[in-house]
Amino acid sequence: MSVSVENLATFCHSVLLAVGADAATARDCTASILHGTTHGVDSHGVRLLPHYAKALQGGRLNKTPQLSFTRTRAGSGMLNGDNAQGARATYAAMDHACDLASEAGVGAVGIANSSHFGPAGAYAMRAVERGMLALVTCNSDSFVRLHDGAARFHGTNPLSIACPTSGDPWLLDMATSAVPYNRVELYRSTGTSLPPGVASDESGVDTPDPNLVEMLAPLGGAFGFKGAGLGGVAEILSAVLTGMKLSPDIAPMGGPDFSTPRGMGAFVIALDPAAFAGAELVQAGITRYLDLLRNSPAQPDTRIMAPGDREWDVARERRVKGIILDPVTAAAFAELSETLSVPLQS
Repeated sequence: MSVSVENLATFCHSVLLAVGADAATARDCTASILHGTTHGVDSHGVRLLPHYAKALQGGRLNKTPQLSFTRTRAGSGMLNGDNAQGARATYAAMDHACDLASEAGVGAVGIANSSHFGPAGAYAMRAVERGMLALVTCNSDSFVRLHDGAARFHGTNPLSIACPTSGDPWLLDMATSAVPYNRVELYRSTGTSLPPGVASDESGVDTPDPNLVEMLAPLGGAFGFKGAGLGGVAEILSAVLTGMKLSPDIAPMGGPDFSTPRGMGAFVIALDPAAFAGAELVQAGITRYLDLLRNSPAQPDTRIMAPGDREWDVARERRVKGIILDPVTAAAFAELSETLSVPLQS
């Protein structure tokens, strides 16, 4: 099923309003998942809409959260998300971080009482739109084994870092697991085998069968201690600094309880180039860096890409050609459309 970006945005926004989300939640949730899908991060795109709708209807997510921000130092603060859908809290936190950075050069905001926020890169891009560099991270319920481990420990604990340029931003958006769990679900939907070494069965043994996956491997394959270490970085920033739950203590994303808030944390940082070498010099430096990177000698039949280059290419194509929904997502959207009387135009 192929749907235009505009019609997909209208459908997602309408569904969220139909299940009772307030206008700000519907706006921010739609923006975040559309960022994921438009840029080819399908695991954290519109396929999450049915999950968010269920969590809003069940009470896990506050439909009308009252966010509160406390400035703790010149360049730091805490945002209480009031159990909001994660995009609502994280966009707000990044806005505050940018305001702090405009004054102090650096703005760091911890987020408390939030929930699953989808694609981390969406929030890093909010800072880029204001001419700032950004870092975004969160933790999530345990699904990633440690290096040489045979049990779930960290969440997929993403990291996103972005830098504005004169063209497409430099945008890194990655899980610290070998793949995100939503990618496993996407592969189940499409009947695709997983790459080797990215996921394990209930005994911690690697499996390519997405239907047998009980845990993910940390990023790095044989050198997975690096991915496990990065997962720990996300854990410390998102949970320890914010006073929120560690990954092993967070209720599973998939339920069965969809009525109890999950008490998740996240963390965002904004950096104002003007407070360092200066906006013009920073812009010249990133331009030079990307020019050298993209023109570096490549192996045969390959292309050197900076983080984000693939995503910008996909976004340009999808805005013209539309977005093809995977079978499971298409079926879930059809059910939402019928149940909530919200039409989905192609």
